[in-house]
Amino acid sequence: MAYLKKDEFSEQKILCQYISLQYPNVIFVSDMSGIKLPIGLATKIKDLKCGRGVPDLFIYEPKKGYFGLAIELKATGVLIEKQDGEFLKDTHVEEQAEMLLRLNEKGYLAMFCIGFDYAKLVIDKYLR
Repeated sequence: MAYLKKDEFSEQKILCQYISLQYPNVIFVSDMSGIKLPIGLATKIKDLKCGRGVPDLFIYEPKKGYFGLAIELKATGVLIEKQDGEFLKDTHVEEQAEMLLRLNEKGYLAMFCIGFDYAKLVIDKYLR
């Protein structure tokens, strides 16, 4: 695979390309939250969401008893948990964790993935 820049947008872009090539019949959507937008456009997009913490990627494919797969992607090397498994004090990560918990309670497989490689592994395991 070509050089992979280790920022969230680049990894998410490569992940979306991977899904499109590897699973052409799978329907998915990728959120634009990580993209820096002018304030006016960012406000308009915010008005179209149910709230904060919506995952970056959603795969509309029921598998293994789940309604679909939701991934909150973090760039390779980003730390969101302490060694004891508790989340670092970060309001945004806490909001994302709460949303993932809510989605899991509703029958979706929803999780954090740190980096392209781990997200790819999760997607492959889910879809195969």
